[in-house]
Amino acid sequence: MSDIVSLELVYDDDADAAIRAEWDALAAADLPSQAHHTGESNRPHTTLLVRRVLPVLDGALLADALPVTMTLGAPVLFGAGRSRVIARSVVPSAALLHLHARVHDLAGEGDDADHTRPGAWTPHVTLARRVPLDRVGDALRVLADAAPLERRVEAVGIRRWETATKTVTEVVARGTLEGC
Repeated sequence: MSDIVSLELVYDDDADAAIRAEWDALAAADLPSQAHHTGESNRPHTTLLVRRVLPVLDGALLADALPVTMTLGAPVLFGAGRSRVIARSVVPSAALLHLHARVHDLAGEGDDADHTRPGAWTPHVTLARRVPLDRVGDALRVLADAAPLERRVEAVGIRRWETATKTVTEVVARGTLEGC
């Protein structure tokens, strides 16, 4: 997919700060980190859906599902070749899976990215991209020292990210989505 539209869960201030602290720990260790991505749209999130085309959704139809309490779990690795993405896993609770299914039902049929389809989704929060294989162990040690293995967090909103226009739009909000 070239230009895409995604729907992303965003977190409350406490969770956002905790995830950013992990980003900062990686950056302080001279490792790849999302902290190095300084664009206005960059904030901790969990992607719910990715497509080339997505109609505007009525966020009011999803508002009753938020906030959703989630557990960030152990780090996971994605990718192949000479580098990896390091992410914090998200334990898929019944409430989270229900919200994910509702988002896809509301969006209707489409060309969903395989990794966001119901039944194939691996919920996560990206911490670092393009981590060289010989630095993965270093990154995992930094993360082990920086944060507990599991952390309870609150997802408070859903935002829409459009790569073609580089715009972020609030779909559903509970609390604050400042910085989106």
